[in-house]
Amino acid sequence: MESGADSGAGGAAEADSNGGFLRCFGRQVKLFRENAGLTQAQLGKRVGYGEAQIAAVEQGRRIPKPELIDALDRETGARGVLMAMKKEVAKARYPSFFRQYAELEAEAVELHAYSDHVIKGILQTEEYARAVFQMWRPLLDEETIEQGVATRMERRKLFSRRPKPLLSFVIEEHVLRRPLGGTQVLRGQLEQLLLYGHERNVEMQVMPTCRDEHAGLAGPFTLIHLRDQRRMAYMEVQDTSALYSDPKKVGPLEATYAVLRAQALTPRESLTFIEKLLGEL
Repeated sequence: MESGADSGAGGAAEADSNGGFLRCFGRQVKLFRENAGLTQAQLGKRVGYGEAQIAAVEQGRRIPKPELIDALDRETGARGVLMAMKKEVAKARYPSFFRQYAELEAEAVELHAYSDHVIKGILQTEEYARAVFQMWRPLLDEETIEQGVATRMERRKLFSRRPKPLLSFVIEEHVLRRPLGGTQVLRGQLEQLLLYGHERNVEMQVMPTCRDEHAGLAGPFTLIHLRDQRRMAYMEVQDTSALYSDPKKVGPLEATYAVLRAQALTPRESLTFIEKLLGEL
């Protein structure tokens, strides 16, 4: 969820399920490390990480990045055993209700999203994302917050993927004015939106609060187009989500999004509006 649930905070049962797999992976790392005759500090030095970070992986408290798993496999002589678990480790970054969406998002050739209470996750700066996670209730521990931030930053790879996907975003004006994390955090976030908005494959649109007609009152949603011509829609509330592929459901949402874009400021007007907001901070 864009407001924080993709941090892994989707409920105690889900957290325990993810945690169980990560602890199992960590025990494998420890066994291979000990068989190689290495201390945590020695292994950390070989892979470019600190002793505390290696300990966190072995205890299942840290989700290792793919490149770290490759290095751990190589330096401990695991012969591909650890690398074979990379896909499952990556899945553990997300609660089950968000997992399929995250996989589809990474494969999208087109992605269109309407946001009405927070900047969409893949648009967030690190500071903005951290502020969002820190506001989650019940409170998240620091390890979970940092894992969530790292995961959200990983999702931003969509912007640098080749070939570039077509991306569009309609964002409510009040979302752009809400200083989550403080004025400086908001300033950095608005600056990043401007950078993205100037990319040729990205269209950023602001929905002014003063509009007296609004097609998006039913809430936020995301439309996903895939290479195989599948068209899907995703919606979520708290830790409950729905992913639709039925044209009878997706079609009306596509029509709603088209009206939202017509009601919002144009992309050029929107960038000018965001620049104006920056000048007010």
